[in-house]
Amino acid sequence: MLNATLQLYKDAYSGLTRRMWLLAAVMFVNRCGTMVLPFMTLYCNHRGYTASQGGLAVAIYGVGAVFGAYFGGRLSDKYGFYNIQLASLCGGGLMFILLGQMDSYASICICIFFTSMINESFRPANASAIAHYSNAENRTQSFSLVRLAINMGWGVGSALAGILASISYHLLFWVDGLTNISAGLLLLVILPGVSLSQQQKSNHPKTQTAVSPYRDKTFMIFIGFMLLFAICFFQMFTTVPLFFKEGLHLNEFWIGVVMALNGILIAVFEMVLVFKLEGNRPYLLLMYYGTLLLALSFFILNLPLANGFIVALAATLVITVGEIIGMPFMNSYYIARTTPENRGQYAALYTMAWSAAQVIGSLSGTQVVHSWGFSSLWWLIGGLCVITAFGFKSLLQRR
Repeated sequence: MLNATLQLYKDAYSGLTRRMWLLAAVMFVNRCGTMVLPFMTLYCNHRGYTASQGGLAVAIYGVGAVFGAYFGGRLSDKYGFYNIQLASLCGGGLMFILLGQMDSYASICICIFFTSMINESFRPANASAIAHYSNAENRTQSFSLVRLAINMGWGVGSALAGILASISYHLLFWVDGLTNISAGLLLLVILPGVSLSQQQKSNHPKTQTAVSPYRDKTFMIFIGFMLLFAICFFQMFTTVPLFFKEGLHLNEFWIGVVMALNGILIAVFEMVLVFKLEGNRPYLLLMYYGTLLLALSFFILNLPLANGFIVALAATLVITVGEIIGMPFMNSYYIARTTPENRGQYAALYTMAWSAAQVIGSLSGTQVVHSWGFSSLWWLIGGLCVITAFGFKSLLQRR
């Protein structure tokens, strides 16, 4: 039994190209420095600004991310994903350092917008890079490997950020900026450059012609349902922790334990489950199952159980399983519709949808709680997940 399990894990991580492992290493270094955004509201409070002003600053980051995704995708198709990744990492690093030098609230908000736009232009270029370094058989594994590197880096960065913030908030900006630049230099050293002509020579079906994603009706419908999914999913990082504290009366320590469980389970099990599921079920069907589990997790939050920790733990376990089953295959689904000539534009729209959902989900969730309470929010979000799940299933029938 033990040997079979070890062999399964070995198989799950095998078959990935050397360049994919190197790209994952770059992502790990980059995400180890993700410190400014999680602490932005606290930083604004530290500077004497209100909670609303801090929330607006985070929303502005989301708006900048939408623009960054749009331009990053177009520039990636025009100048090559390698060059855009390098420019975004180094340019974003310099902008984070500059952001830490801003004094007035207006200058902070303006700098946040341009920092986000430059920094987040990396995402569509990175998606194109993953597609280039992988093949159809291991593409979902490749995206999952990068997700694993991001989650591990995020965990390291979050732990280090708490220590640095207790010393000086300005250290967050310097470390975030320098790790960005370090990741860019690491990319330059360990990964050979990919020219635009090399990028466009990637293998793809000869009958597939490059079309604008805006003319791909199925893809645009998919983006609409994915936007709804992301709005629901982002409650996990905004209203859900707030409910754990105010509704379930958990302290910060136990909230941290429950939230950390999500990242640990993803790190341990996602690659194996992706390996087992890849090719055995249609991507849209897996999204359907994953989104239904997401709905169930929000309905669990309304269970009238006396032990708040049990409710929080159960909801987190269900949402994590849903995330593992559904989310890795979203990337593979849209990448399969692309060619090397238009991949950046598809990735841009996909990334823009996630960035927009971060803004919409954060602002709308808190407003619903303020007006009607947590219980109404969970029924609303759970119902929206059910609608989204059947939307994914309808796309499968449409195909």
